[in-house]
Amino acid sequence: MQQTTQGKSLGNSAGNLDMLSDIKTLRARARQDIEQGAVTTGYAADRNKVVTLLNEALATELVCVLRYKRHYFMAKGIHSESVKAEFLQHANEEMAHADQLAKRITELGGEPDFSPDGLSERSHAEYVAGDTLNAMIKEDLIAERIAIESYREMIAYLGDADPTTQKMLKEILAMEEEHADDLASILTHHTEPK
Repeated sequence: MQQTTQGKSLGNSAGNLDMLSDIKTLRARARQDIEQGAVTTGYAADRNKVVTLLNEALATELVCVLRYKRHYFMAKGIHSESVKAEFLQHANEEMAHADQLAKRITELGGEPDFSPDGLSERSHAEYVAGDTLNAMIKEDLIAERIAIESYREMIAYLGDADPTTQKMLKEILAMEEEHADDLASILTHHTEPK
């Protein structure tokens, strides 16, 4: 063990020790721009761009909540009960994603845009009502696939510049992939009554 900071061993990670700031420097930097909250001088991403991307993701999640809720209430037919339960579960999970995104936006000093004005324009996914149970499932699956691609692109864009946002987006992405898998399975096993 090479170097310690106030009695804590830092290990011997060769060149990585040179990247660590001394305690005095950390303390001084933390006192700068304290009104920025969690955003310190070490934040490497373009904060305004990240807030814009997160607001687009927020709009996408809100549109998905609305679409899933409509599908939940409008689903009819002999096969609808289990599908309705899936729609409702997905709506609730998408709302949780919206809450996570809004929280992160505020942590970055931005304002979450919940305005219904322009919501569908900000959203990556579309709001398509669907006139049959099969059409509803397909539209929800398409929206999940759009969300998956959007989150993958945002994660790649962030790189190492914002690990906190990237971690949150990866967790949301995993849930969107699960939703898509659920819907693909339902679509495979669901047949419309003739």
